[in-house]
Amino acid sequence: MNLRDKLRGLLVKVYARRVEGHLDHAQVPKHIGVIVDGSRRWAKAAGSTTVQGHQAGANKIEEFLGWCTETDVKVVTLWLLSTDNFNRPKEELVPLLGIIEDTVRSLAADGRWRVHHVGALDLLSPGMQRALKEAEEATADVDGILVNVAIGYGGRQEIADAVRSMIQDAQERGTSMEELAEEVSVDLIGSHLYTVDQPDPDLVIRTSGEQRLSGFMLWQTAHSEYYFCDVFWPAFRKVDFLRALRDYAARHRRYGG
Repeated sequence: MNLRDKLRGLLVKVYARRVEGHLDHAQVPKHIGVIVDGSRRWAKAAGSTTVQGHQAGANKIEEFLGWCTETDVKVVTLWLLSTDNFNRPKEELVPLLGIIEDTVRSLAADGRWRVHHVGALDLLSPGMQRALKEAEEATADVDGILVNVAIGYGGRQEIADAVRSMIQDAQERGTSMEELAEEVSVDLIGSHLYTVDQPDPDLVIRTSGEQRLSGFMLWQTAHSEYYFCDVFWPAFRKVDFLRALRDYAARHRRYGG
């Protein structure tokens, strides 16, 4: 690292401390959703392989959760693999799934966070299903951030699964379709989502400069604030995170009022 890079890094750290010093923890979002995007483009720009880009993105996760712990965030949802990602070439998808499984096991082994899967479990391999089940069981009593790992997740798929679960539950109770139609409400559908009993995201962060949700938590983000960051996920820094929190704190949430 040359002198110019060292000075730049020092200035960024000083600036980050300044932003953090002015951060009002009472205004920090309690639930942050993150669309972790840009690992492949980061790898291309760095002259690395796609697999190395995905690994660099995975390595960023625990660092990011550490920042969330420092700022009193309670729930984090990380979108690690969408239902659409299963269409990627096998030579990319297989290593990516391995990296994600290792990440889940690492999060559980860390002991600071409570791990919960959100997504279509039946789309995942037996090995991934086992890793998720073991992670949830091992961290069930952890008094730390609830980390939703969105793997095999799609917003439309979640709503479809919620409706299916609602109908199956009605059938088990002997409720007719006519009676169910009378019962259907926003709260009833919400009680069948992957994130049942969790607060909706206050803030959604997407890295890489893309400005779209791509189907992320379509139901839960109806009143969320969004923050789009130009930085690729593996290069996401604490100062970028703090800027997102500062931007969120400056907004006035009206919930339609």
